[in-house]
Amino acid sequence: MLLAILIVPFAAAVACGLAPSPRRVAPAVTVVSGIASLGLVMALVPGTVRAGGQAEFGYLKADAISLVFLLATAFLYAALAVYSVGYLRHGHGDRYLRRFHAGFNLFAWSMLAAPLMSSLALLWIAVEVTTIVSALLVALEAGPAKGSEGGEAGPAEGGAAEGGAAEGGAAEGGASAAEAAWKYVLIASAGLGLALLGTIFAYYAGSRVLSGHFDLSVAPLIAAGPRLPHAPVMLAFVLATLGYGTKVGLFPVHTWLPDAHSEAPAPVSALLSGALLATSFYAILRFYQITATSVGSAFPRDVLLAFGVASLLLAALYVFGQRDVKRLLAYSSIEHMGICAIAVGFGAPIALAGMLLHVLAHAAAKGNAFMGAGVLTVKYGTKRIGGIRGGLRALPWSGPLFGFAVFALSAMPPSGIFRSEFQIVAGGLASGSYAVAAALVAGVTLAFFALSTEATGMLLARPARSLSAAAREPADPGEPSAWMVVPVVAGTVALVVLGLHPPGELTDLIARAVTELGGTR
Repeated sequence: MLLAILIVPFAAAVACGLAPSPRRVAPAVTVVSGIASLGLVMALVPGTVRAGGQAEFGYLKADAISLVFLLATAFLYAALAVYSVGYLRHGHGDRYLRRFHAGFNLFAWSMLAAPLMSSLALLWIAVEVTTIVSALLVALEAGPAKGSEGGEAGPAEGGAAEGGAAEGGAAEGGASAAEAAWKYVLIASAGLGLALLGTIFAYYAGSRVLSGHFDLSVAPLIAAGPRLPHAPVMLAFVLATLGYGTKVGLFPVHTWLPDAHSEAPAPVSALLSGALLATSFYAILRFYQITATSVGSAFPRDVLLAFGVASLLLAALYVFGQRDVKRLLAYSSIEHMGICAIAVGFGAPIALAGMLLHVLAHAAAKGNAFMGAGVLTVKYGTKRIGGIRGGLRALPWSGPLFGFAVFALSAMPPSGIFRSEFQIVAGGLASGSYAVAAALVAGVTLAFFALSTEATGMLLARPARSLSAAAREPADPGEPSAWMVVPVVAGTVALVVLGLHPPGELTDLIARAVTELGGTR
């Protein structure tokens, strides 16, 4: 089963890359691969929730913690595979489609691989692969591959079916995409260099205690935790948090994130935000487990609280005044990753349960938000917030669904994010961290005002007379494609279910993951 989870998307990437007619073959292969991967991951849940349940195959291992993150990635992979069929229907040539679908499946494969790695070294390699593949996807808009070999050209950002060039023009957009990709590669590579150094210190600590064959597997390090030397373990955790925190988007190593999310194609932005950030946070959790069993949970909790509060407050302030809808959502991602770090910093079981639920709910909500933003940019031909007005009238389905996604990100009921953040705040109060809990509520409230203000403007406000014709409300209301609506409906259903009554097996899975994380009262 574990091997199949890795074989399916990798085989899909190869098939899409070699397909003689990518316009016909690649979308179908990607959809089948996404849905099959989600089914395979869900099939692991029943066995994992049993006492002592986990799946192993060679260097692959799935426990309750890794399965939560696998579910988030697999759900987004399936939803975005369907969404991409409509998103790429117009304005893209065969070369672009081949590169997109091959890269998209390979990106999903790398993020499914990371939580399955039983070794810290293999985990680092998997996260590094996510950097390489996702950077190439961010840079897709910079290349000449957008048009077909026959010269078909399409507007930047998904091919606006309603006409109108994307903001700044294709040439400027391509330059921005290339710049964002290089910035991402440089900053993420520097961060992963620190994470590698942290992995080396973890190896040093383990080698002082574990004899014989030692391959940096997480389980032996956790078991030997009380005997590990404290100084290298603490240093390894700080370096891993700062290094992998670069990919998570934690302050102060977040600067690549808004640019990359803004310039990437909408399906890639959704995977970056909803899955990649969480996958990188998963790596920090593995170091957290080792450190907590070695030196106690107080030290790693304090480190995560510091990074989490700084990230939350910075993002809550930067959400105000954004002019690009995808940059707006990117800063919201920094906010939510800060919330996850704060939840682990609280350490209470209910806060850890809220963090794990938050990973799932944020994947659904942020995926929906970026898919909605993609529909808006296709319809209006711009990412500029000021150029998008009257979305509810122009998009009878995508408009309300985008609004619900934004309000879900603002922790409004009945979304799963409301439930998860309620649990996290309750955990903060239970752990006695009253000041941090108050800062969390204040930051979430600030972000709510900013997100809701911009969303209501895009959906409800009428275009100003001074706007150019290309930026005004489209004359013919309607959805660009049903393929771009169905996965958002599925994500909305998932958000409501997570908020009102999560399935029993999912609740048991989260409870087991909390036990594995060692929640403290």
